[in-house]
Amino acid sequence: MSFLSAGVEYGLHCMLYLVHSAEHGVAEASTRDLADMQGVPAEYVAKLFTKLGHAGLVRSVEGVRGGFSLALPADQITVKDVVEAIDGVKPLFDCREVRERCAVFGEVAPAWATRGVCSIHAVMQGAEKSMRDELNRHTLADLANQSRSKAPASHDAKVVEWFGARSAARRSAS
Repeated sequence: MSFLSAGVEYGLHCMLYLVHSAEHGVAEASTRDLADMQGVPAEYVAKLFTKLGHAGLVRSVEGVRGGFSLALPADQITVKDVVEAIDGVKPLFDCREVRERCAVFGEVAPAWATRGVCSIHAVMQGAEKSMRDELNRHTLADLANQSRSKAPASHDAKVVEWFGARSAARRSAS
């Protein structure tokens, strides 16, 4: 089982499309278009964007020309922001204080056995802190730059053209 949901991955990819599109003049993208781009149900993406909107990471524009855009510059939105908006803040590890129930102790564990933080829990807390620090170190702008460096230069233009055509089709249908 993953610690982070698939929604985090889809949400980050959607937001990267918003970064790339905004840089090329496409102001908003609908959740349907973002879902279609990734091959996932539109209702699923809509739920993700409701969470992202509540967190102040995206804003919606109503109407035929509507959709979503980033609410902040891409260099001000961290991966941690997106993770917490979609999955909430949940601990990596839930210590069960197993050390209290050692059969050797009988009914009551001695004070020395349960003093301080459980050593296993301490390691897990350190791991969680490291993970959150790492997620906080990376912004959408960083991810956009990394993905841009892997793709051919024509890819951004194709993505922007695709979203632009979808937006134009919605306007002409109304």
